[in-house]
Amino acid sequence: MRIPVFLAAMAVTAPAMAAPLCDDLGFAGLLAACNRGDPIELTLASGQPLGEDVVLQSGAYYKMNITADGSAELAIEGPSFFRAIWMNEIVINKIEIRPMAVDSIEFDKAGTAELSFIAIKPGAHVIRIPGSQGDSQQITVQIQ
Repeated sequence: MRIPVFLAAMAVTAPAMAAPLCDDLGFAGLLAACNRGDPIELTLASGQPLGEDVVLQSGAYYKMNITADGSAELAIEGPSFFRAIWMNEIVINKIEIRPMAVDSIEFDKAGTAELSFIAIKPGAHVIRIPGSQGDSQQITVQIQ
């Protein structure tokens, strides 16, 4: 059967997919231990750098630990980052939260929040302290 030229021009190939970090994901799927990247550490402290830029693999599982020292009431925001991941859970004081969406997280006192997620959407995403101006008050998360 001959395909008309205009239909052949419309044919597209499937987009390139990023591979998970391991071949045998097993029963746990993308949450398997072999599919976990290095933890990401962020520090919320008055006048201190937030953290370092990171590169993540799409399809891999990560944990982000956000620790506030209580020196000021501080938050982080990163709407494009939070929309580029699938959030598994946020753990605060041993309480597990499974949110549908997150826009920001604010700390009134010292403490740690642990986010676990799957990186999904490739691109550069900024996480920053709202209202801050300095480059050290934000990080770029590059998802490949």
